Amino acid sequence: MAQPRALLDVTDWTCPAPLRDRPRIVMGHGGGGALSAELVEHLFAPAFGGEVLAGLGDSAAVRLGGVRLAFSTDSYVVRPLFFPGGCIGDLAVNGTVNDLAMSGARPAYLSCGFILEEGVELAVVARVAEAMGAAARAAGVEVVTGDTKVVEAGHGDGIYVNTSGIGIIPAGVDLRPQRVVPGDVVIVSGAIGVHGMAIMSVREGLEFGVDVESDCAALGELVEAMLAVTPELHVLRDPTRGGLAASLNEIAAASGTGVVLHEGRVPVPEPVANACAILGLDPLYVANEGKLVAFVPREHADAVLAAMRAHPLGREAAVIGEAVAEHPGMVVARTGLGGTRVVDLPIGEQLPRIC
Repeated sequence: MAQPRALLDVTDWTCPAPLRDRPRIVMGHGGGGALSAELVEHLFAPAFGGEVLAGLGDSAAVRLGGVRLAFSTDSYVVRPLFFPGGCIGDLAVNGTVNDLAMSGARPAYLSCGFILEEGVELAVVARVAEAMGAAARAAGVEVVTGDTKVVEAGHGDGIYVNTSGIGIIPAGVDLRPQRVVPGDVVIVSGAIGVHGMAIMSVREGLEFGVDVESDCAALGELVEAMLAVTPELHVLRDPTRGGLAASLNEIAAASGTGVVLHEGRVPVPEPVANACAILGLDPLYVANEGKLVAFVPREHADAVLAAMRAHPLGREAAVIGEAVAEHPGMVVARTGLGGTRVVDLPIGEQLPRIC
């Protein structure tokens, strides 16, 4: 007689898209998808309150002494610390600079907090700090204050970094998803999915036939070039955690418009497409660290696109879709075969610990 099969104990399993009714934090809460949004909207936002926080932008726009400022903070827990095209230090500077730039601000000053694990080599900390200094100088910002904490061995992952930043928002600039209207043109500044695949290549020892390097870069100058064409841009986002799909869904939900994405127009490099096919991933959900997506009034779209393509960080800029009145709050993609699919907000994350 056949023996009954033992039941699997799944209590310690982890999943990139965990169940949404768990009473404890899971990795998906940090993935930039629906779980992250629920954590912020239903736990943190009610606890903190305030109209500024309710905007839930990449950075907060506040007034202080008659000056309009952008203020942002972010923490970086990437593994590995060093990867093709950058390291956690580059990410920490460029990520916060980009969050400020998405408000149209000119980034000016950063703070830096290091959480170091006991036993990490000083030479590694020095490499990260030097990379941060170089990235700050390249972005035209200055690290002006900071903090250091050390945790016991086994209670960290080498180095965690937090950066906060402030910048000045020029008069006449008002970038927020609530300004999006049907007819707006959606432009992405270049090829997507590169950062996530660069991380995977070193984390898992994968080879994709060609080297894939992170697109980590500061986007402040690119945004200034766009605003020089017209200050009437409606919204900018840098599609990091959750990728392009998460950013488009967040904008659609906040604006109450629908978004139609033309899948064949989205620039996906062949190595990224091949790697995603091997790993079963969708490039639309893979993180970027040097790209932006813009919703631009149709009458300004051609001029803004030309200005982007004239900048080194926007050479591959492309029109990939438009805002529509239909299916408000929803993103749909028109495929190369003439069909349509819903591009939903991810629940958890495809690739943990990539930023």
